[in-house]
Amino acid sequence: MSGRGGLFEHGRGGLRPAGSWSQLGAGVVLGHLASFSAYAIFGLNIILCKDIASEGSLSPLLLFTLRAFCAGVLFWLLSLFTPREAVPAADLLRMAGAGMLGLVIPQLTFLTAITMTAPIDLSVVQSTTPIMTMFVAAIFLKEPISWQKAGGVALSFAGVLWLILQSTHSAGSVVTRPLGIVLTILNTVSFALYLGVCRPVIQRYSVVTLMKWMFLFAFVISLPFSVGDLKTLDVRAVPVSVWWEVAYLIFFATFIAYFLIPVGQQRIRPTLVSMYGYLQPIIATVVGVAVGMDRLTVMKVLAAVCVFAGVAVVNRSPKRE
Repeated sequence: MSGRGGLFEHGRGGLRPAGSWSQLGAGVVLGHLASFSAYAIFGLNIILCKDIASEGSLSPLLLFTLRAFCAGVLFWLLSLFTPREAVPAADLLRMAGAGMLGLVIPQLTFLTAITMTAPIDLSVVQSTTPIMTMFVAAIFLKEPISWQKAGGVALSFAGVLWLILQSTHSAGSVVTRPLGIVLTILNTVSFALYLGVCRPVIQRYSVVTLMKWMFLFAFVISLPFSVGDLKTLDVRAVPVSVWWEVAYLIFFATFIAYFLIPVGQQRIRPTLVSMYGYLQPIIATVVGVAVGMDRLTVMKVLAAVCVFAGVAVVNRSPKRE
């Protein structure tokens, strides 16, 4: 391919990628930084969601509707200051599907499962997301599953599983129910499909355009089911601390994190994006150590090294041209 807008251009020594290698490298680095930051935010999100669920003032459906509405408003306001993009009806339908796979199903299943699943069990099941994403990318995006990529995923999975089993956190009074496991599996499958299947439409539009439509569709879908909870909500009965946690979930774990994920999806492969999900138990461990709920051990450090080594291996594995 050659010419303006092509992937390659003629130069000394034959064809070379259009644009400088430094520009291409910067894009990949940005993709990694965006994915890292998003999942680091999600790590604290797990702790806060568990606290909100335990308090019981806000139902999972109502909490998601609040997040979808507020984040949607923020993205629509932000769109006033960015170039306007025309979106055909066919792509609007695809964005509605992306909203279901990436927002509605993952959030509702997670917020419900967290009330009926022990933290360790939840973490173990969610750790399979990169494995599922690897297969989704192979089926829908024709990404090759090389021994190197499979080995990298397995190395990270072993590291996070090791970290979870080394955890000193108590499951408390929560007893894992079969429905909780089913919902967690549905959560991982849905988000893996979002990362893989929805990548083509994600790459066609800016992050703001994509997110404003996805959150609008997510809010419209969830609102009819949460109207009852909204009518019976006693705002004054909700502790102030819970509202601060909700504010964090809306601004950081929804608006900022979901802004960053498409930035990663546009620049690095779906399997790599999903592997940063392994940051969540690492963040939980760091927070636990910081507040005195956990202790740092050599084994946990080695487990974290395995996780990031696996990411590095997958990053260097063969990819579809």
